[in-house]
Amino acid sequence: MKDIRRRIKSVESTMQITRAMELVASSKLRKAKERAEASRPFFDLLYQTISEIAYDNTDFTSVYTQKRESGRPLFLVIAGDRGLAGGYNANIFKLARSEMAGKDAAVIAVGKKACEHYGHGEVPLTAAYPNIAEHMDISAAAEIAELILSQYRSGEIGEIYLLFTQFVSALTQTPAVLKILPLSFEGENDLPGRREQVIYEPSAEAVFDRIVPQYIAGMILGAVVESYAAEQGARRTAMESANDNAQEMIADLSLRYNRARQGAITQEITEIVSGAQSAQ
Repeated sequence: MKDIRRRIKSVESTMQITRAMELVASSKLRKAKERAEASRPFFDLLYQTISEIAYDNTDFTSVYTQKRESGRPLFLVIAGDRGLAGGYNANIFKLARSEMAGKDAAVIAVGKKACEHYGHGEVPLTAAYPNIAEHMDISAAAEIAELILSQYRSGEIGEIYLLFTQFVSALTQTPAVLKILPLSFEGENDLPGRREQVIYEPSAEAVFDRIVPQYIAGMILGAVVESYAAEQGARRTAMESANDNAQEMIADLSLRYNRARQGAITQEITEIVSGAQSAQ
């Protein structure tokens, strides 16, 4: 009985922690959703602009659209800064492992868990950015984008992939991979809301090459914000499940305690009756 009481008290203490973490995750999730929704118009406008330039000026070439045969692929992997989020981190690492299979890949890790995961040297780690997701802004995203683009322009990197987690809902988060360089606009000739052909100065290529870094920075910012919202949603779901499991454990332990207590009382009554009968 003493062991069962100690176990119940331990589970109740754990449940207090998981309930508090669920409330914190719910609060952060609401703010993260607002940030994700606010960042999408910037990204969408940049994408529409560079798509229009690419299709309205078919005679220009850019280093950002040319396919390469040389250069190793670079994977920008975005994971969480903390654990206790269910399969959130494990799912993105599983996707990254399958995408890197058979490739001489390099990694840029965003998030503390990604930095720890790739810090053992299994895959070359180009750069690490822990604990930036919660307060991520466009300047931090531009810094990462410039690092990526400098390696791409030098020819060291041939392809760049972005791995992040899409926030579908508070209950659903989907790991995804997106190839961000070289840029390709195949199948998007009919762009919605497309304007008349524009003449760019000094040239369409110069404008395109100036916009692409901002576009990549916007894409990184959107992916980090989206992943952060997904992390909070996964943690909220995991903590809610932990609370439910704790309540079930407490109910089961209480039933076992009551049975043990009833058994002890019955045994005491039996011993008293037997003693009284022996005395007679």
